[in-house]
Order: sequence, then structure tokens, then C-alpha cells
Amino acid sequence: MADFVTFGETPLRLSPPGSKRVEMADSLDVYVDGTESNVAVAAAGLGSDALWVSKVQDTAVGRNVVRQIEATGLNTSIAWTTDNVRQGITFRETGAAPRASQCWHDRTHTAFATAKPGDLPVETIQQARLVYTGLSSAVLSTQAAETTEALLRASGGSGAVTAVELDYEPELADAETYKETFTQLSDEVDVLITSEDAIPTVLGERGSPRELTNVLAALYSLQIVVVRRTDGSAIVLQDSPGTNVIHERTMVDTETVDPMGEQGAFTGTFLHELVQGADSARALTRAVASAAFARTTVGPFLSADEDELEAVVEQVIDYS
Repeated sequence: MADFVTFGETPLRLSPPGSKRVEMADSLDVYVDGTESNVAVAAAGLGSDALWVSKVQDTAVGRNVVRQIEATGLNTSIAWTTDNVRQGITFRETGAAPRASQCWHDRTHTAFATAKPGDLPVETIQQARLVYTGLSSAVLSTQAAETTEALLRASGGSGAVTAVELDYEPELADAETYKETFTQLSDEVDVLITSEDAIPTVLGERGSPRELTNVLAALYSLQIVVVRRTDGSAIVLQDSPGTNVIHERTMVDTETVDPMGEQGAFTGTFLHELVQGADSARALTRAVASAAFARTTVGPFLSADEDELEAVVEQVIDYS
């Protein structure tokens, strides 16, 4: 039985080397880059008994995705399908100021977009201590949203902590679709993780991060709200009986080699710490440190041993 289960779609990511543009590239680097699998890889690397669950097209491309994920040592549970569906693909190019980074999604009618609860190991998901997914998987289709809702309800009803990330990708679906999907899921969500920018854009709420954590916790009956700021700092609110405890952590200065793995490292570390019984303050400190470390390496996966991570943890400042 896995303590920590994530479920969702992992697209194949094609990126030009360095800061080249897609239209000018004569070669592309191939990665797997899915919200849920990146998080699971980070948590497993830190010691969690983690599992990634998905529905994948049984083709050479789909098998390549699973092979790359399993090569990290992460356990997977895959519903293979030979139906007339597709493997999701994402094209990303890294910008250099003042040129912004860009992303194009080719993720229509993919395997996970057709997933029904019966396609996935519901009993395994129900037995987990923590279950996580990202909205970028749920917004793929009405079916994906309904399946996500059913899995969160089943796991929460069995006592698992349920966590959802508002991983807003404007090129994948518009803000209204993200909001409608989160509203549909919100009754089944204990923990919300989001970027600061996504809150006004998707949920329509404005204010300081401290104000927003309180507003979101009250509006959606959340136990924990985590907000990542664009500068690498972060804030968490834990709604305890009779009081709301807020912690804030500063960014860590780094030379950014590749921002690709930052989100997965942050969330994977934060949730790993919760699964291990840590409080939200410790979880936030280590999550900020992991995200900073991930920016110094190429690719979507966190790869850090405990000594390396602790050296960065010491640079994180508590300014609660």
C-alpha cells in the first residue's frame, strides 16, 4: 500500500536546447513533464512510499513516458489502453529577458481525458494517507473532471488527506474552465496549493497573500492553503480549531539553470513532509529549499540528497 498517491496525465515535453526557439530548432530535448508524476518523483526521492496512477496510450510514445518515470525509481500503476486516443505532447521554449518563455499544448482526446473511475485502482487510492492531483489533468475533459471528483471523494471518505494544485496553464484551458473545475472539486479538497498569480486570474480573489490564504480557506472550507510567490518565497495557512496559523518563508537566491522542476519539487517536498507527520511550518521551509535546488538542475525531476537539501534549508528565513 502506498502512503502517497498521485493521479493525472503526464505529457511528453519537447523543448529546444537552451533558449532556442521552437520554430528555429533543428533538434528537441525529450522529457516527461506532468504535474502529478513530477510531484510523486520528488516525494519518492525524499523517502515517501509514493505511487503515480494514470491511463496511458499503449504505444511506443506512451511507453516512453512510463519508462522515463519508472527509471527514477517511482512506482506506477498504469491502465494501458489501445483505444483511439492520443498521448499528450507539450512544446516549451525557454525565453531570455525580455522574451518570455512560451508553451503550446497538444493534449486533445488523450488517454487520461477518457479515464473513468473503474479504469484506475480505486481501492489502492482509497488506502493512501494522502492523495494528490493537479487541475491541469482535471480540465482535460468533462470525463476527467468527473473522474477526479470521484477519486477525491472516495479517498477522502476513506480518511486520506486530499490535495489539489491550481497549476494554471492558460494555453491548456481558459481561466473560467479552471475555476468551474475547481469549484466542482472543492468539496472534496483538504489542501490547496497555488501560485500567487493564479488566485486573481482563476478564482477572482484579490488581496495580499496573507489575506488570500484566509479568504480561500473560508470560501472553500480548506484545511491548508499554500501560496507560492513568483520570487520563490511562499506562505501557508493551516486552519486549526479556533485559530488560523500562518507561516511565511523567504526565497533562496540561486542561479536558475532551468525552472522546469521547481513546481514539482516544491509540492512534492511539502506533501512528503505532511505524510511524514511534519507540521506545515517545517513542510514549507523544506519545500522552498527544494524548489530553489531544483532551479539549479536541468529537467523536471528533483534530484537532491539530504545533505544537499539541508544546506539550502539553512538559507531559508522565517519571516512569519
